[in-house]
Amino acid sequence: MSRPRIMTGIDLPLEPSCGSTIWCSDVYQRLAPDFHTTFLALPGSGRWQHRFEETITLGAVKHPYGPHFARYADELTGEVERLLRDRRPDIIHAQHLGFGLALAFARASGSIPLISVAHGTDVIAAAESDQARHALIEVVKASTAVAVPNNAMADQVNALTQGQFTDRVVTIPWGIPLPDHPSVRPTDGRELRLLHAGRLDANKSTITVIEAMSLTTEGHRLTVIGSGGELPALTARSAGLRLSHPVRFEPFMPRRELWQRFADFDAFLFTTRQLEAFGLVAVEAQAHGLPVIHSNVPGLRETLGTGALAFPPGNAVALAAAVDQLAEDPGLRHTLSRAAAANARRHDIVTTATSLRDLSKSVIGAARV
Repeated sequence: MSRPRIMTGIDLPLEPSCGSTIWCSDVYQRLAPDFHTTFLALPGSGRWQHRFEETITLGAVKHPYGPHFARYADELTGEVERLLRDRRPDIIHAQHLGFGLALAFARASGSIPLISVAHGTDVIAAAESDQARHALIEVVKASTAVAVPNNAMADQVNALTQGQFTDRVVTIPWGIPLPDHPSVRPTDGRELRLLHAGRLDANKSTITVIEAMSLTTEGHRLTVIGSGGELPALTARSAGLRLSHPVRFEPFMPRRELWQRFADFDAFLFTTRQLEAFGLVAVEAQAHGLPVIHSNVPGLRETLGTGALAFPPGNAVALAAAVDQLAEDPGLRHTLSRAAAANARRHDIVTTATSLRDLSKSVIGAARV
């Protein structure tokens, strides 16, 4: 008997450039025993060792929200319609609520059941833009179920849709591939080796980390690993502050290489300003025993638990104080390291995949009745 077929994808290059594509690779690899997955994406370098069973490159030229978005969504819809006729999937998973490919899936799905998946950036966009909000509502309306990673995201989706589709929202906690054991061994020194890693955009608020380094009591060392449009401004701000230990900037690196680097640091700084779906790299840091200091935004405290310290989003003074607190108390460092590793065990990617598998099977079964 053939496996049920899922069609999904993200209208981003087929690269590990954001948490969403990495998460999808992790999840759909683990769905492979039960489902065949076809993943749609924009052209990438071809070097990423992803775990998708089948990929298809989209031909539409991407346009984000704005005057050309409607035409872009129409082009994607035509492309998706042809792919659906050819591949005949049993179910569609629309990643993101209202982004271009999700909107195309919603418009082309017809009688094929559709589960949409919220990722955070989509919900933030819908809170800031009428165009994005209307797109989100259209996708949610077309969905049999809407999967969200936590209660904070469920509340946001329900608010944006004015509670019209509350019965469709299903919480599926996200996870990561867990290491066998933590790699970090906490030190007792007062000068901390600090790490910030991820996409360098305005919402990740790396500038808060840079400015906090000028306000700490000790001359801590900061490494920023990542790429994005904010990099020139960040390097300029770091130079302008004349820090006692200049900030080290390193380009984006594959996650396995990043995991190996965790052992070189004493704490991970996660400074998102707004809603965060999961905080994948922060949970990965925790899984390796690295204490996390994070902005107290919806969803993160729930995800990161007691293995972390929180500070008000965008508040460099408060972040500096939290860093100094950790530096002055080696005992706290050891306690947080143990708690971080224990907390991360709650976020096993196998649990995520199992929940999504069960939801998909139930939706397909209902559609066939």
